[in-house]
Amino acid sequence: MRRVQFIELHEQPWFPSSLRDDVTDAVQFGFNLFRSYEPIAPLLQTLIDPGGNGTKGPRAVIDMCSGGGGPWLDLSRKLKSLDNGNSAGLQIWLTDKYPNIEAFKNLSAASDHDRDWHISYFPEPVDAMNVPRALKGLRTMFTSFHHFSPEDARAILQNAVDAGESVGIFEITRRAPSTIGIIFLGVLLMFLHTPRIRPFRWSRLLWTYLIPIIPLVLLFDGVVSCLRTYRPQEMREIVEKLTSCQYQWDIGELAGNRAPVTYLLGYPKA
Repeated sequence: MRRVQFIELHEQPWFPSSLRDDVTDAVQFGFNLFRSYEPIAPLLQTLIDPGGNGTKGPRAVIDMCSGGGGPWLDLSRKLKSLDNGNSAGLQIWLTDKYPNIEAFKNLSAASDHDRDWHISYFPEPVDAMNVPRALKGLRTMFTSFHHFSPEDARAILQNAVDAGESVGIFEITRRAPSTIGIIFLGVLLMFLHTPRIRPFRWSRLLWTYLIPIIPLVLLFDGVVSCLRTYRPQEMREIVEKLTSCQYQWDIGELAGNRAPVTYLLGYPKA
């Protein structure tokens, strides 16, 4: 199945921001419901603690294209259980080109009790291809790298390399009929779980049950996401074209809770 470069509706500038927030909130809820990214915690820990013996790694995580906050609340707890105190004080920053501020605030508030793994957010739009130099730390992307063309995907990695920052890319979507089937199942489950999504909005019920725009967008964008997702070999081809690249790269697939997770890890060799 060849990769296609097509649009996803909710990432378009003309898409209503309130509906975009409802879509990203639903995706966020799905991450938490299925714990989709929990198996990648040990991989992510290798970037936070690169020596494996308490070696001091990044003091912050800059999560790009965070949508509704991604898997960070559950993932940070999983990481803390693996950490043994080596990266206490790590700050997780949520960013996006179209930041879902209300979702970011809720996630930040939910993490306030944890002094070691606080989740905060950057309120201004952040372009993953041109991250402000003030945002220093490990750069992560969850289920969003496929949004970008090969040229733009390379620009994202080149920007991290130029800044000397480590990077972790993780995708649960795949160009496979089985994964597309999971998308259909997930959208059906949203009809059951929509009243549980927080923050609660009456408008979300309207656009889910009476006029089912949100489920249709989730279905369309979910299928397109699968068709746009890079395979490990395609990620390697992108990395090979980077310049001034004194980096160590690890690219592959990891067995997940529902489907394999494709990952790309990169960090300076020094």
